Amino acid sequence: MSTLKAVRGTRDLLPPETVLWNRVEATARAVFARYNFGEIRTPVFEDTALFARGVGEETDIVSKEMYTWEDRARAQSEKPQSLTLRPENTAGVVRAYIEHGLGESGQLQKLYYIGPQFRRERPQKGRYRQFAQIGAEVIGPPSSGSESPLRDAEVLEMLATLLDELGITGWTLHLNSVGSAADLARYDVARRAALVPVVGQLCADCQRRAVTNPLRVLDCKVPADQPIIETLPVIADSLDEASQTHFAAVTAALDAAGVPYTLNPRLVRGLDYYTRTTFEFTHDGLGAQNALLGGGRYDGLSEALGGPRAPGIGFAIGEDRLVLTLLAQESAPPQVDAYIAPLGETLNTAALVLARELRHKGLWIELGDGSFRLKKSFEAAEKTARRIVILGEDELQSGILTVKTFSTGLQTKVPRAELGVFLSEPASK
Repeated sequence: MSTLKAVRGTRDLLPPETVLWNRVEATARAVFARYNFGEIRTPVFEDTALFARGVGEETDIVSKEMYTWEDRARAQSEKPQSLTLRPENTAGVVRAYIEHGLGESGQLQKLYYIGPQFRRERPQKGRYRQFAQIGAEVIGPPSSGSESPLRDAEVLEMLATLLDELGITGWTLHLNSVGSAADLARYDVARRAALVPVVGQLCADCQRRAVTNPLRVLDCKVPADQPIIETLPVIADSLDEASQTHFAAVTAALDAAGVPYTLNPRLVRGLDYYTRTTFEFTHDGLGAQNALLGGGRYDGLSEALGGPRAPGIGFAIGEDRLVLTLLAQESAPPQVDAYIAPLGETLNTAALVLARELRHKGLWIELGDGSFRLKKSFEAAEKTARRIVILGEDELQSGILTVKTFSTGLQTKVPRAELGVFLSEPASK
């Protein structure tokens, strides 16, 4: 009988890596809370029509990558419902916004989510068929200020803050405007005309996109196509005055806030619902597939899904790639504050009591076992902890614990009442 393994494109997350995942998610929740975002949790599968109408039938996500199936009808007279595992979360959030009448309050809705998404694409480093995203959406009726370029700038400033607080250095914000629906229509005409003499030199996917949705040609990742794509018109040439003014206000706000960015006139993102501001944060440590996160404005998505006018802007962070970046920057896995080593099995209970005291003070503690020889306790402690606390009969009776700090090699006598404070100090001391 063959050994069962995780399905291709999925994986198990194990400690100590999961400690880093939890830290990323906790930091994201803390940052979002400071910007007055609340959490939303939508189903992991939705009606297939949601993504066809929202994301776009000619996107690679809808045309190639979705996990879709026919659900069994409840009665013979009913047609089976087509369901899809969510390949992205913005459409589901906007569906929930419409379904629950969140716009009726007249207030701006600031919502974030953390959870798995599913796309059937070729697995590679940092890209899986089940992958995790952290994202947020700002959406509301026009009277709530949802169309304001200030909302765009605030979201981008929040993302810069999040990356900085996670300790990610060397990121680059790429910024562009794809304009309004009218701008995109003008650009579509110009792009179709420019593609006519060169379309035969492009890859098969781009030849199809040139007919169905020329804007998607800019998403092409085939190296041989890039010199041709570079010669095509840029969307900035098709922006009307309102779109130019909006984008100028976004960049001016970012300049004032001190958030650095790079203008990228060919950045369009891979989803049809984007309008005006589009963006990506990249990091060179990820190689060719270097996008950490991306997003943009989607002023017509609510109407496309049958809802009221509700301009919005949002983003999604590829959590797998974010963790890869952090792992590349952090040479050592996170360690617990101390390892408690009881000297003999009769001291196991006392060691548990001590561990309980320290854990209640917020410290990360690993508990050894009195059956271990002292050498084995030290070997286990060095692999997992910054310090080892030795608990023998003398230490138990005197209330003075012996603590060794591995980074310095120093051995210190610490009163039990002061142990929590001592272990909380940096291990370099």
